[in-house]
Amino acid sequence: MTNDPNWKLPSVPTFTLSSPDFTDGGDLPLWVRGSAAGGKDRSPELHWHGAPSGTKSYVLTVFDPDAPSGSGFWHWTLIDIPSDVTFLTSGAGTDDALLPKGAARRRNEYGTDLFIGAAPPAGTGPHRYVYTLSALDIATLEVAADATPAIIGLRLRPHIIGRAQLIGVTQTV
Repeated sequence: MTNDPNWKLPSVPTFTLSSPDFTDGGDLPLWVRGSAAGGKDRSPELHWHGAPSGTKSYVLTVFDPDAPSGSGFWHWTLIDIPSDVTFLTSGAGTDDALLPKGAARRRNEYGTDLFIGAAPPAGTGPHRYVYTLSALDIATLEVAADATPAIIGLRLRPHIIGRAQLIGVTQTV
């Protein structure tokens, strides 16, 4: 696969991540797109089940491997989601009141901790938005509030015991 966002991630058991807002491999709703692309920068509702035994927390990332940057584009990072949580409400990417207790947003490519909607540059073809939920064997990922997604990826790597992914697609013509 071109620009495979999993090419160096460890092999771990998989579990299920889904959304009532879009299907895996399907188009993202307009409101999930960035405001610059006519959307509302609103994170979708997400549900999961089947995480491995021993899961103590989750980390959620949203990554566009097709961004024409040479390194992709990180749209959202959410850490320390408690292990008893099985869904995120739509809008949790920008509204603290909608986050599960204990979960914390971390930096995106713009340096904020808010969800950034899909807004691929015109003429760059379809972009995949990879929602990855990593099940961890630790309850808290010890990272600074301003940690980049790359640092978070390095810190969670030795603790991943399961992974669920959901891909939404969009493009700007």
